[in-house]
Amino acid sequence: MPKQKNPGNAEIPSQPSDTQKIQGETEGTGSFLSHLIELRNRLFYAVLSVGVVFGVLVPFSNRIYIMVAEPLMQVLPEGTSMIATDVASPFLTPIKLTLLVAFVVAIPFVLYQLWAFVAPGLYRHERRLVVPLLLSSTVLFYVGMAFAYFVVFPLVFGFFITSAPDGVLVMTDIRSYLSFVFSMFIAFGIAFEVPVAVILLTRMGVVNPASLAKKRPYVVLWVFVAAAVLTPPDVFSQTFLAIPVLLLFEIGLFFARRVQAGRETSDEDDAHQELSEAQMQAKFDEHDREFSKKKKKRRE
Repeated sequence: MPKQKNPGNAEIPSQPSDTQKIQGETEGTGSFLSHLIELRNRLFYAVLSVGVVFGVLVPFSNRIYIMVAEPLMQVLPEGTSMIATDVASPFLTPIKLTLLVAFVVAIPFVLYQLWAFVAPGLYRHERRLVVPLLLSSTVLFYVGMAFAYFVVFPLVFGFFITSAPDGVLVMTDIRSYLSFVFSMFIAFGIAFEVPVAVILLTRMGVVNPASLAKKRPYVVLWVFVAAAVLTPPDVFSQTFLAIPVLLLFEIGLFFARRVQAGRETSDEDDAHQELSEAQMQAKFDEHDREFSKKKKKRRE
């Protein structure tokens, strides 16, 4: 900071002028507004991507609903079908499903917009970590939804239909079916993110793989509790969700140990580098002292 001298020749720090204060406030406001504009643009691109995919898929909304309803249609008794109890359901329900499908399809682009907004504020090593996590989380979310569609739905719907009492004709409402399958898709998609969550928490230092391994019985208990909350009230859905989550937990624990080992190695390298810099500084100081002694002897 520039200094001014008073009449007594004492140096005092000069106060910033009003122009400097206004300039600093203007720069801070400009930076904040630029971030808001960037966020607005990224949100616009994300919404636009969902809208474009929706516009492409909306002519096929009925076919999409038939494809999603196929696991139930295959196990319905002969002579029965799904029904619509609301006047607008035959039109609105496939449209809602198509909008949800459009969002799921556009998830990679939406996550890219999020990444493009956050990336400038991250360090290089953080960028190397975030990119694989985004890719793996997207893939695992899709895998969870596929597992629910191809494995869980046929078994669960078959059990429901065969468990119906005699004299009860099963005719599922299309809106109720959409609500059911959507909740299942979200539950399995989120549940399959367990490895990413374990690795991320380990990398942040929140949890330790060794402590997680010791608490495995509690993890099993809470996984089944979460499966009971996220899935419909039947044992089959809960079991089909809990078992893959536990397997994914073990996979995440395996990779978390590797991440922990890499982190400890990196910390040791940083400590060694800091020690080397300190040693070099000590040698420079010693050299300066010797040089000063020799210079002093020459003067004498």
